[in-house]
Amino acid sequence: MPRYLSLVRVDETTAPPEGPSPELMERMGALIEEITKAGVMLDTAGLTPHSQGKRVRWEGGRLAVTDGPFTESKEVVGGYALMQCKDMDEAIEWTKRFLQTHEEYWTVTCEVREIAEA
Repeated sequence: MPRYLSLVRVDETTAPPEGPSPELMERMGALIEEITKAGVMLDTAGLTPHSQGKRVRWEGGRLAVTDGPFTESKEVVGGYALMQCKDMDEAIEWTKRFLQTHEEYWTVTCEVREIAEA
C-alpha cells in the first residue's frame, strides 16, 4: 500500500501567538486516535517554531547555514503526517478532516505527496 507525506504549512500571521487552543488539540487528538486505529497513520508530529530552525542551502558549489526566523517566509512547515492509504483520494480525505479541526481564523495548507518507493 502506498505511503503519503502530508506537510502541514501554517500561515503564522493567522496563528494565535499562544499556539493552538486546548479545544483544537482535543479535536486533533481524537482524529489522530481514529486515523491510527484505522491503520492509516504511521507517524505524525508538530514542529518547533521556525525561529528555532536552521536552513542549509547548497548553491554554486557552496554550503550556507541560516538561522531562523526566516523573514521571507509567511507560511512555514508546522508539522507532518506520514500515512499509508489505498490511494491519493484516501490520503486527501484524511487531510481534509485534519484541516477541518482548526478554528476558522487559522490558515493552514497541507501538501500531500506520495512517497516514491525504490
